[in-house]
Amino acid sequence: MSLRSFIDETGVPDRTIAVVSDDTTGPLERMLEETFAEQPVGVESGATIPTDPAVGPQIEDALDAAGDTAVLFEDGRPVAASPMLELYDSILAINSDLFVTGARDIGEIDLPVVLANLDETRLRLRGYPLSDKEKLLLIVVSRYIEQRAWAADGGTLRSAFQRLSRIDDEIGTREVYATLAATDVETHVYGIDDGATVDIDVTVHTGTGSEYRDAWFVVYEPDERPADAADPTSGPVALVCLETEPRTWDGFWTYDPERVAAIGEYVAREL
Repeated sequence: MSLRSFIDETGVPDRTIAVVSDDTTGPLERMLEETFAEQPVGVESGATIPTDPAVGPQIEDALDAAGDTAVLFEDGRPVAASPMLELYDSILAINSDLFVTGARDIGEIDLPVVLANLDETRLRLRGYPLSDKEKLLLIVVSRYIEQRAWAADGGTLRSAFQRLSRIDDEIGTREVYATLAATDVETHVYGIDDGATVDIDVTVHTGTGSEYRDAWFVVYEPDERPADAADPTSGPVALVCLETEPRTWDGFWTYDPERVAAIGEYVAREL
């Protein structure tokens, strides 16, 4: 077993983000297309939403709202919808500096449901300068998981940084983990000991192996599982990625309780 094995077990579901709009392709749709251009998630325009029970109230409410709407289809069935303006505010119009500098703090992270429902999809994402937007999705999901732990004020959070100095080098990251340290969340951080002093009340794990050097994971397990294990807005969640080339990441995230528990157990045992 390894972190790589969890990634290799992840499939590529048949998923498409369709933009419902009265207009021709607009700038937001083009930005969305660029963000997912290299991913196994298609972006289409001019979608027709079926008028049948497959369309739940969340999707209907999003479609009834003003403005363009992004609808996530899985195996041809609509499963989630978000206003395009939500995608604009959360990922299309921003860059990683918002999180590095702390301009967008814990408690202010919004992960639109169209993005939240891309779980169990194996993604290959590039960082700057290879791509302006792809890696940002991983940053937003990471902050979303940290925010979930903070909101729950309990459970166990395990986060890998590759280099421990990143915790101090990135003001926003330090603020997030200082905030988490003041809660009842049992927080563990992992990375290569590159001379940095982690003076936050967290448990530090260091090593020199490849999983310390190459891994990016954020794994949260609450003290108790929610009554609805399928609810993606609460309960356990894990992001697992490996840097396969400089600034190129291979990974996924999952809400599956058994899978999150297996990842957490592996990290606790091996790292």
